[in-house]
Order: sequence, then C-alpha cells, then structure tokens
Amino acid sequence: MASNESFGPASAQPSRPSGAPRSPETGDRARNAENDLLRRVPPHSPEAEQAVLGGILMRPQLMHVIVDLIADTDFYLPAHATIFRAFLDLYRKSAPIDLISTAEQLKSSNALEEAGGAVYLADLAQAVVSGANAEYYATIVRDKSLQRGLINACSSIISNCYDASREVGSLLDESEQAVFAISQRTTGRDFTGARELVDSVFENLSKLADSRDVITGVTTGYSRLDKLTAGLQPSDLIIVAARPSMGKTAFSLCMGLNAAIRQGVPVAVFSLEMSKEQLMQRMLAVWGKVDMSKLRRPALLNDADWSNLYAAADVISRAPIYIDDTPALTTLELRARARRLKAEKGLGLVIVDYLQLMRTSRRTDSRELEISDISRSLKGLAKEMNVPVVALSQLNRKVEERGDKRPMLSDLRESGAIEQDADVIMFVYRDDVYKFTKPADRPVQGIAEIIIGKQRNGPVGVAELLYMSPYTAFEDLAPDWAPSETPQ
Repeated sequence: MASNESFGPASAQPSRPSGAPRSPETGDRARNAENDLLRRVPPHSPEAEQAVLGGILMRPQLMHVIVDLIADTDFYLPAHATIFRAFLDLYRKSAPIDLISTAEQLKSSNALEEAGGAVYLADLAQAVVSGANAEYYATIVRDKSLQRGLINACSSIISNCYDASREVGSLLDESEQAVFAISQRTTGRDFTGARELVDSVFENLSKLADSRDVITGVTTGYSRLDKLTAGLQPSDLIIVAARPSMGKTAFSLCMGLNAAIRQGVPVAVFSLEMSKEQLMQRMLAVWGKVDMSKLRRPALLNDADWSNLYAAADVISRAPIYIDDTPALTTLELRARARRLKAEKGLGLVIVDYLQLMRTSRRTDSRELEISDISRSLKGLAKEMNVPVVALSQLNRKVEERGDKRPMLSDLRESGAIEQDADVIMFVYRDDVYKFTKPADRPVQGIAEIIIGKQRNGPVGVAELLYMSPYTAFEDLAPDWAPSETPQ
C-alpha cells in the first residue's frame, strides 16, 4: 500500500521491496527512478494553504464547509497542518476560532513554536483581504494533497514491480486498491434539495407506471417472491441466510441465472467457497435439468443428458455472468473489482458467497467488529454501484435446538450488524431436511420456504418454491398450488 508521507527533504526514503536480490541493471533503474522522484518538489501551494487558514481566522463559520473538504494531513507545510489541527480542536469544542483562542490552543499542546508563533498567526490573518474564497482555496489544497498521494502510490507501485518475487495478479490488485483509496476522496456526496428529489422520484414513478410492470427491480425469477419484494431493488443489501444443506448457494445461483438470462442483467458472482468450475457445473445442472450426481461421474450421463447440457451451455455462455472465485477476498478488493466490471461490462446484480469468508482491509479486535465492517462495506457497495447486492450468510446452531426450526433474525451468526445493515433478509428453509415423513395435513417433500424476515421497504412473509434436489434447482410452484397438493 502507498505511504501517507509526502516526498521531500524531510520525508523518509521509500523502503526497498523484500524478495530476491536485484540484478545490478534492475537495481540501478529502480534507484534512478526513485531518486528522480525524491529530487523533485512535490505538488503544493503555500499560498493556497495560507489563504485557507487566514480565511478561517477572518470568517470562522467557514469551518462548517472546510472540514468536509480537507484534513490536517492535506497541508504540505508542517506549520500549516499544526495550525489547522488547532482549528479542528476548537471546532470540536464549539469554541470561537480567532487569533487569541488559536494561540492558546497551540500553547496548551506545546505547538505554538512549531506553528510559527503568534506573529505568524497574525500575519496569516492580515495577508487575506477576504475570507470569501477560502472554500475555493481549500479545494486547491485538497487537489495538491491528492496529487502527492498519487505520487506516493505510484512510487510504491514502481518499487513493488521491481520485486521479482511478487506475482503480477497481486501487484495489480494492490495497485488498484492504492489508487482506489485515493479516488474515494473525490466521490463524496452533498445535500440534495427536496424540489430536485421530488422531481426525480416522480419522473421515476411515472416511467414505472407507464410500463405497467409490477416488478420494479431485478427479477428473482420467482413470481411469489417477486410479488413480496417487487424484485431485487437497486442499492439494497439482501442477505440470504440458511443452515448448511438448505440450498442457499443454489438459490442465489438460480436468482443470478434468472436475472442474467431472462432479463439480460449483468451479474457478478464472488465465490469465496466454491471454485468457478464447480459453480459452472451447478449452473449447467440447474439450467439443463441434469442430475448433479451424474456430473460428478460423467460416465453415467446418457444421450438426453448430454443434449440438455449442450443446450444449457449455449444459453449460459451467452449470458452476462461473471465469476470471481478468489478465496479470502477483502472488502476493498471486492469493491475495486466490482467497480472495474461495471466500467467494462456493466453491472446489475452482485452475489457474494458467502459473507463470513470475506476479510476486512484493516485489523479489528474481534470477529463481530470484522463482520460489522464487512456488512457495512457491502451496503456501501450497493449504494455506490446502485445495484442490489445479495450476500449469503450462515446461521448459528441455536436453530437446531428449537422444535420449529424455521430461522429467525436472532439466528444470524454475528447478527447485530448484519441485521442492521441489510435492507432485506431472506431465510431458505426446507422442512424435508429435518423430516423424512410427510405430516398428514401437508406434503413437505420438495417444498422450500423463502422466509422474508426483514424488508425495510416492504412486507415480511413467506414465498413457497419447489426444490428439485437432483439438480439443486428452485422453481416456481404452479399458480394454483395449495398446501394440500403434492408438487410434481
């Protein structure tokens, strides 16, 4: 990752990459590139920094705007960073910001001399004719800081690329993450006025009303479920949770296939548990109605099976489905890859299998905090990409201790943050996993319940589907099906 320090006489020289020793020629080229960067003065504007600080001293109310644009680390000159930190300390305490209060704040932290003294503070205030343009100068300070950040990132990338022991794939991922972390500074959002929002919402409502389509999001492919949810909505984080062997992976793959094939929606599948080949086998079995056990032993496939597989392969190969099976993916890596896919191919649905196998990009003190970071990041991805994100999740073992084993929100493993961040929580439940004899009043064999345990903008309820275990597929039940009937 890139260093946060700026290049310059007071900065530490970038560390050498670890790994195999460089050849003399390679080492010379690397040293020349690094020394060339070190000899150049990093982008900065002392005048803009002074204008920001002087403007705040003249018009302290500008802090409300400027704190959203820059931080103390954005200042190149250490004295200016120290003064801005004093402003921030006063601002947090709702104390007045002027020459006297700033000088006292700096004294209390033994930083007045580091900031240039009281005389320099007075010079800053007198050098600015008006504080009206301080916000504009703050954007200059921010942009120069971003340029320095890019220089640091590029220097780190160059240094790492000369390390012969590094894999190209990991170098590309790290490089993208470094640049992406900097670009996040430029994607902040501001308030939107009610008039603008009302116009936008009514325009969207009118389009949907004219289309006469009751499915306003990405279709799941299941009429009973779509009736409850109106489809998978943009910006929603949808959690699909179940105990092992209930079919949560199969259910999410079926939704992805339905969206990509029937609606032409580009679907990204991040599989942290199964390989991409295993996922594709499942997809072929689902779409071709071929027994999965035969795919594990291809000698058992008959002519009809091969015909169905070829037909399924033809359909799936033309569908906009993209699979990434990188294990132990971090939230930052997933986000970067989703951004890249959206730019290159388009993106309408993201599926993550499964949440507990992901890692955060920073260290946390507990597993619960780590899961909290992951769920919050996935929700952020849904909002940023404006697409539904379906994340699979495990349930804890408490469900096994109850007589009625239908899951509840409290059964989510590390549930607090997941339950809070999710817009929709679906549980996959099949009675026949536990019961092998049919009750007299209800044939449970082959029936799956998709239990909507939470829906932020809609009702909760249950959508019943047909589960076809030989090819791990979920299908709609007949429209007139009733619990007293046996599914065919």
